[in-house]
Amino acid sequence: MTALATIVLPIFALIVAGWGARRLNWLGPTAARELNRFVVWLALPALMFDIIAKAQWSELYRPGFIAVFGLGCLLVFCATTAFRMASGAAAADASVDGLTAGYANVGFIGFPLLGAAFGPTSMVPASIASIITVCLLFAVALVVVEAGSAAKGSALSITAKVTLALGKNPIVIAPIAGGLMLASGWTLPAGIDRFLTLLASAASPAALVSLGLFLAGSPGKIAWPVVTPLVAAKLIGQPAATWLLGRYLLPLPPGDLAIAVILAALPTGTGPYMVADLYQRDGAIVANGVLLSTIVSIATVTVLLGVFA
Repeated sequence: MTALATIVLPIFALIVAGWGARRLNWLGPTAARELNRFVVWLALPALMFDIIAKAQWSELYRPGFIAVFGLGCLLVFCATTAFRMASGAAAADASVDGLTAGYANVGFIGFPLLGAAFGPTSMVPASIASIITVCLLFAVALVVVEAGSAAKGSALSITAKVTLALGKNPIVIAPIAGGLMLASGWTLPAGIDRFLTLLASAASPAALVSLGLFLAGSPGKIAWPVVTPLVAAKLIGQPAATWLLGRYLLPLPPGDLAIAVILAALPTGTGPYMVADLYQRDGAIVANGVLLSTIVSIATVTVLLGVFA
């Protein structure tokens, strides 16, 4: 009950605030997209840069954590994609569904949730998990979508397109820049440091409100036979796989294991919807997956926090 009252509810209350603002028409139909751009292009990169640039190398060197969280994401993505293809879905659509089942909402929910539950020390693994989700999982999904889409190309052209897309992503660039700053031993001037701190502090609340605005515009009709297994894979399958990996196959310290499991248990982020929109796939299934996983995760994440936090 304490975890629900002090950690989970304030986080999801911000999502509800965004949802209500859109439903009441306090914010217009383009608010979700514009606030999302603010988060993705300014606030979240500032937060990730600030975290990495001020970290210690010993904090960043977590091969076990990287392997456990990364393998958990990939296992769920691959299993879901294979299941959807066996059910008759096209490879591109199956990849988007796999991304829906394996893409944890680290950037929008993970940072504020872990900060409240585990404190500032959890921000570095959250940044690592965000990089894995955006770079590794996203790249694999895009390769499958490209390979299965009508506009097929050579392996080289697909690789080049994915690399270019990731190279322009500020969520990828920011932690790399932070790592270079850390390696250089330099410190930022006080004025620039204060600017980044102010910008970074806006990332979490703006991200949560933006997610609420997005959910308010999600399609009302839900394809339950398709969406239900995706949500179950996301909220139950991924944290279970991550726990098994981190407990038995690649044992992690209890603190790292707890953070990895909570991150894996987060609801689906908006990334899969962006992929569906970009490649003109069925975005309704993804949107419903985001909506349902976010609602149900209030209960599932609360339970896991009671166990691990």
